Amino acid sequence: MPNAKLKQYLHLHLLVFIAGFTAILGELITIGALALVWYRMAIAGILMFLYIKVIRLNIKISKKAFLQFSAAGVIIALHWITFFEAINQANVSIALAMFSSGAFFASFIEPIFFKRRILGYEILFGIVVILGVFLITSSEMGYINGIILGLASALFSTLFAVINGRFIERYNATVISFYEFVSGVLFLTAFILLSGTTFNAEFFTLSSSDWIYIFILASVCTAYAFIGAVEVMRYISPFTVILSYNLEPIYGIAMALILFPETEKMSPQFYIGAALVIVTVLMDAVLKNYKKRKNKSNAITN
Repeated sequence: MPNAKLKQYLHLHLLVFIAGFTAILGELITIGALALVWYRMAIAGILMFLYIKVIRLNIKISKKAFLQFSAAGVIIALHWITFFEAINQANVSIALAMFSSGAFFASFIEPIFFKRRILGYEILFGIVVILGVFLITSSEMGYINGIILGLASALFSTLFAVINGRFIERYNATVISFYEFVSGVLFLTAFILLSGTTFNAEFFTLSSSDWIYIFILASVCTAYAFIGAVEVMRYISPFTVILSYNLEPIYGIAMALILFPETEKMSPQFYIGAALVIVTVLMDAVLKNYKKRKNKSNAITN
């Protein structure tokens, strides 16, 4: 049994590593963010559909549910577009550091969706995150466009996570993701056509390296990573999974420094700011888990 548990923990950290590697692929792929996300969602949607067929999962949903999933699909598409464009405008380190600020947005978005009051420590942590972002911004003004896009990406990601938190209470996670991928592709297709771009031969003419990286992104970093995350939560507590995924920026920034030392080496002030943001996110997760366990203990006692 301990060996089985260890295997699941190792699998979890492999998934976190894969999540961090997504940003590395964004740096390596040469096409624009819009086309990149279209390919990612289209290929991941096809792979997810094949997986659904293999496990014979019923994917029938109501029209209302489809519209809800479609809205979430648009939001995740916007998250990925702004994230990859942040990498293009700045670099991997900036994009991941800004992505960490999602906890700050969650402290205000969650209470709205789940109808609870804003907690005092969340406001305090939010202020610390703002300080971290300020340190990063003031030391890296040359990357201001990437910083703004990174913050927008964090906002979309948080909104998506909170909305999905409501969906998962009533629907199968794989079904949710499949419809989100499909709706995301439809949204991006319409946007591309309305913007005057066409799906011509040039759009589908990619270098061999881009095809390889995109397939890895869509299969390993999207379809497999999602299914794996759902599977690992059968054996490991949601808190441990969430806390581990907060290490994604650390893994990603470390990989970027090793693979792209010329473009990823930042000022000391950047790393102080990034550390403030990441540590605050980890502390927020730990404190939330402590309060949750304490409330459960009090409920049992009473």
